Amino acid sequence: MNLIITCPRHFEEEASEEVKRILIELGDQEPKIIISSMPGILTGITSLNPIESIEKIREKILDEPWSVRYCLRIIPIQGVCKTNIKEIEDEILKKIGVIKSEDSYRITIEKRNSKVSSNEIISKIAKNISNKVSLDSPDWVILIEIIGDEAGVSVIRNNNILSVEKTKRSLSD
Repeated sequence: MNLIITCPRHFEEEASEEVKRILIELGDQEPKIIISSMPGILTGITSLNPIESIEKIREKILDEPWSVRYCLRIIPIQGVCKTNIKEIEDEILKKIGVIKSEDSYRITIEKRNSKVSSNEIISKIAKNISNKVSLDSPDWVILIEIIGDEAGVSVIRNNNILSVEKTKRSLSD
């Protein structure tokens, strides 16, 4: 998986078709969208760069707000591992090289269907990073998306997560 898509409960099929259609328009010949066992959660596999895809989807929403009706958020995933603190830490360590010494960061964890300790994950990762923490406006977000026994991780800019609602709201500002 390199995308996580959220949608309202009971609209998973519609959201799946919507994302598939958009990814095909962007140039992915065979995107795969999987409806998870959790309501409102889908995972996607695209041959496109997930962060660039999200930017193009954001532009599409700004041009044609009606073209995205069922997706709520689209989250880029840069690496996948088992939901295990050590494996998550190892996966994050491979990706934190983009954070420069003067940059601030925040660790965000979203858990679904998992009992792994968020505090334990945060403390394991934070001990490897000497940078300043900024909860409100970090330069980088260390994102950990846990879905059952699988964890998706990313080290991304704050605006790399697409919130369809916020993007549409910005049109009226």
